[in-house]
Amino acid sequence: MNMSNRKLNVFLPLLLAVVLALGMFLGHKMPGSGNNGATVFFTKPARGPLQEVMDLIKAKYVDTLNTDKLQQEAIEGLLSKLDPHSIYITPEELQRVNEDMDGNFEGIGVEFNITNDTVNVVSVLSGGPSETAGVQTGDKIIQVNDSLVAGNSITAEKIRRLLRGPAGSVVNTKILRQQKMITIPIKRGVIPLYSVDAAYMATPTVGYIKISRFSATTYDEFMKAMRKLTQAGMKELIIDLRQNPGGYLDAAVRVADELLDENKLIVYTKGKDFPRTDYKTKRPGLFERGPLAILTDEGSASASEILAGAIQDWDRGTIIGRRTFGKGLVQEQYDLDNGGALRLTVARYYVPSGRSIQKPYGKGHDDYNEDIMERLHHGELVNKDSIRINDTIPYKTAAGRRVYGGGGITPDFFIPFDTARFTPTLTAIYTRNTFSNFVYQYYTNNRAKFSAYKTVGDFVKDFQLSNEVMNEFKVFAKKDSVPGLDHLTPKDESEIRNRLKAVMARQLFRTEGFYETINQEDPMVKKALEVVTEEAKKEQ
Repeated sequence: MNMSNRKLNVFLPLLLAVVLALGMFLGHKMPGSGNNGATVFFTKPARGPLQEVMDLIKAKYVDTLNTDKLQQEAIEGLLSKLDPHSIYITPEELQRVNEDMDGNFEGIGVEFNITNDTVNVVSVLSGGPSETAGVQTGDKIIQVNDSLVAGNSITAEKIRRLLRGPAGSVVNTKILRQQKMITIPIKRGVIPLYSVDAAYMATPTVGYIKISRFSATTYDEFMKAMRKLTQAGMKELIIDLRQNPGGYLDAAVRVADELLDENKLIVYTKGKDFPRTDYKTKRPGLFERGPLAILTDEGSASASEILAGAIQDWDRGTIIGRRTFGKGLVQEQYDLDNGGALRLTVARYYVPSGRSIQKPYGKGHDDYNEDIMERLHHGELVNKDSIRINDTIPYKTAAGRRVYGGGGITPDFFIPFDTARFTPTLTAIYTRNTFSNFVYQYYTNNRAKFSAYKTVGDFVKDFQLSNEVMNEFKVFAKKDSVPGLDHLTPKDESEIRNRLKAVMARQLFRTEGFYETINQEDPMVKKALEVVTEEAKKEQ
């Protein structure tokens, strides 16, 4: 045995004794030892009061409770004390929310309406699963797999759940077509949800693009639309963001990058635990030069306001319409173990001038949610001088234009809301969905009359709504208990005729047909055409 081994044998018993003593000391100090001394190295995971209460209710409460519902209400109660855009998304809602943002869903590719407890196929997606299987516009869906859906108090949500499912799976449908029952198996597929609803040439040189939301596919759709319009001779552009609730920040940034030249700040985000992040233009855009107008209203929010704000701050274009919603908060979505999600506000975003466009929410969610109605009652929607500005930062653009923050993007040209459109007669027609129901019936009974119209332009130019059709509509609407049809004002009659023609165009050419037709009489679009045309003359 060498010297080192002898020394180890001498000190080994002492080393073991020290380790044993230390272990006894730590064990004495750990939770559950009965000693009130401070815990060393280890801490007991602390349950918050909320979790303690939930656990006690589960274990001790006198009656059986739906604890999932109770937890949901507790979460919503907690979030109600935060900003209005931090929300809990239930597992049932999450799929629909994600589909809207992803830009697609898995289903059979039909659009339907429900009248008299009957599911009517209004249109069939070109190249989609239903068209491949032989489904036609005008078919009535009677049964889906083993579920009878006709005359069964079916709702739109129920029929969607029955028809949607994993791509590649088969849904068996029984369909009534011209009084004959047929069985059609349909292999489900991936169905696109488009966010660019229309892209057409409003004049030989002015292009129009309608963006309904900013989803994962918006930029690609926008670029496709831009290339089409550029090839058609576009020199001026109108982008319609009315009633666009926003969506992905990245989608709005990428669209803005196509309209602004290089190395310009588009937006930046910043929060308490969220360091400032700048989003700048990175590449040459398709439309960095040329007259540009952006249409906004009180329904334009979030990503829509980012795009409009950047265009306004850099004097790149003209904002036309009404003050936007005023949402300048950034949310991140966190998946939860129960299959739901928490969408939590983590930062604010600021447009290039440094202005936050988030409107105040300190008076609570109810006050915040009533803001649009308050604007109407206050007169802001009909009178520019009634706009209430909560200015967060004084700023003038390089061109000397004063811009405002703290409550949305204020337009350069104000277009009032037409309150005269909502007479008792028109309100009843809209709330009862009478336009769509009548047009569906009229189209299915008169298909041959519409076969001559090969393009939206042909339809807009050549189709005239006859007095005979107008009288048929009145008879149909009276069955819906619509009042005042025998004493229409000239304005009401004009509105009905324009809307019927637009809904017919939608039946033929989907959303692009609707917007190209309805925009013929739209005051905002008319003003935008006037503005970009004048700008084009100045540049010549």
